[in-house]
Parts: sequence; C-alpha cells; structure tokens
Amino acid sequence: MTAPAPPVPYIAAWSAEQTTQRRIMCRTDGIAYVDEQPDDRDQHGVLWNGRTRARGMGRPRFGEVHPGRQREAMAHLLCQVCGAPADRDDRGTLWLLEDSRADWSGWPDALMTTHPPVCLPCARQAGALCPHLRGRCVAVRVRESDPCAVFGRLWAPTALGTPQRLDKGVVPYGTPAARWVTAGQLIRSLHGCTFVDLDDAR
Repeated sequence: MTAPAPPVPYIAAWSAEQTTQRRIMCRTDGIAYVDEQPDDRDQHGVLWNGRTRARGMGRPRFGEVHPGRQREAMAHLLCQVCGAPADRDDRGTLWLLEDSRADWSGWPDALMTTHPPVCLPCARQAGALCPHLRGRCVAVRVRESDPCAVFGRLWAPTALGTPQRLDKGVVPYGTPAARWVTAGQLIRSLHGCTFVDLDDAR
C-alpha cells in the first residue's frame, strides 16, 4: 500500500511563483529598491524579498519558503501547513519542533525559529507524514513569542557606492545590519514553553 503524501505546507513555494527581480541601490542608511513601494518593508523598516503569488500552481517546492506567506504566518500566528489560525489554549500557541532537547538545558525556551506554529489537526498529520519530522519532533505550547529577527541576504556598499551581495544570515531587529538585508523569513523567539502530547490533546 502506498503511503499518503504529506500535505503541501501553506508557506511552501510553488514552481509558478517567481522571485521578482528588483534593482537595489545603496543609501547612506542602508539599501533600498530603486522603485520601492511602502509595503516592501515591514514595520521595523526591514526590506523584504519579493515573490509572485500563485499558490497551488505548478509543482510544490518543499525545500523553498515563500517569503510573503512565511512572514504572514509568523506575523499573525497562522498554521504553517494550512494557513488557518494556529491552535491556542491557556498554555499558549502550538508549535511542532524538531527535537533538539540536547542542545541546552531548558530547550526550547529562548529558541529562535523560522518555523510558524500549527493548528492541532495539521500538527498530528505533519508529525505522522512529514519525512523531516516523523519520529523526530515534539509538540510545544508557547506562552509568548516575539518577532526578533529576520533571515535573509546581507549587502554592503562598494567603493563605487553600488550594493555588493554578501552571505545569508540571521539579522536581529534594531541592529545596524537590519538596514542592509533583504529578508526572506521572519524569526520569532519562543518563551514560556511546555511540552505536550498531541495524542492527549482535544
């Protein structure tokens, strides 16, 4: 019997969704698009990558995240799988995380993650079907989570004043580097975490 295919996450990119080619310029305080629009930046003033929206068109690209939908899911605490509101109870919002309890005592408190939360039905389905998570994930209720950083491409000015591409990395909000990044994923830090058993959840 063929195993059921894992669901295509809401935040996954599709082959019909193309990265928009925007010309970047340097200013004294950072980078900007030459034809920049107000919604190109988030509320912290960080510049974001653009990508067309055509969810469900073409083939899913499981290894790629759509920057707009990932940002939306993280900003509004939506389920990364279906896009509906993530599950929440008196212990907090539900997250499904790869089990890394050996990393430090008290994990995952203070964990910084690019993975949005989940709703209860999708958590059960993803934990059973997703090859990346199967047998290696834990369910966690998170009392507080703060947007604290972005993951994206860093830039620097050259001697000619033109932008030069650097490596990708994590850039905290409120730092000088935040004006020199094109963001692709929003990061939240998790606090007040409680491990839960999905089998015992309502």
